[in-house]
Amino acid sequence: MWNLRQIKCFQAVVELSNFSRAAERLRTSQAGVSHAIRDLEELLGVRLFDRTTRRVELTEAGRIFADNALPGLEEIERAVEAVRDLSQLRLGLVRIAAPPLLGATVLPRLLQEVAKVYPDLKIRIEDVGTDLIVPRVRNGLCDLGVGTFTGDEDGLEKQDILADRMMVFMEEGHPLQVHEEVPWKLLGDHRIIALSRESNIRVLTEIGFESVGLPLRPHLDVHQIHTALSLAENGAGVAVLPTYAFAALNGRRIAARPLTAPDITRQVSIVSGRERTASPASAAVRPLLRKIVREMVPEVL
Repeated sequence: MWNLRQIKCFQAVVELSNFSRAAERLRTSQAGVSHAIRDLEELLGVRLFDRTTRRVELTEAGRIFADNALPGLEEIERAVEAVRDLSQLRLGLVRIAAPPLLGATVLPRLLQEVAKVYPDLKIRIEDVGTDLIVPRVRNGLCDLGVGTFTGDEDGLEKQDILADRMMVFMEEGHPLQVHEEVPWKLLGDHRIIALSRESNIRVLTEIGFESVGLPLRPHLDVHQIHTALSLAENGAGVAVLPTYAFAALNGRRIAARPLTAPDITRQVSIVSGRERTASPASAAVRPLLRKIVREMVPEVL
């Protein structure tokens, strides 16, 4: 069976018409080049070169072989270089799925960090509902997913980043701010800003109220955490949100306190395909994503 070294020796002799110069290009001995060509000729059953002391010329068989083999060698060399670029992070695309809040806050920071550390890598962000993140990663449409998940992670590797605790967010100076932790039962005396019913966060809010025997009658229902924070900042009520809402504060005049009795927590995690080999780019970006989430979202226990 032929090997790549034989083809490269053949290419060098074709281009330079000289075994000695071909050996210099390939940084090997002339005898080594001659041996590789002779083995190739024996394998093919034909002479590829007419050789004299003055000249080296392709035979008819050699021309046919060169016309068909050398373009393929160029393709192989381009493929090898592309894979080397990938392994050395000079090339690569990482597709990340995240819920809208993290997509709008954490991932822009990630883009900046990746641009500094790995300027040749590309990041593609898909801001989708949490229910769509797992199937996208499982089906290979995204390399990484970040968010809070409910246990349906078959076929995925899950790396927990931090505990995400239910909290109450309020305008600065609000009476609840005097507490280090706010019992759920104290929320019964305040106007509640809650996320809409299709949100998993709403489910956790309902659990908190039910655990202390309070009915949940929101003063305002909203779809987005950004909206809930804006309303809380302007005194429209107190917003019941998870810890990772801290990522959206961005200098807002808002105080936050953990909700307690009971403590309700879940994990912010990164997920990836268990049965798929992580690309070098994905393996490099994952710890940066973990670091940035931990920096932007305090772990409140």
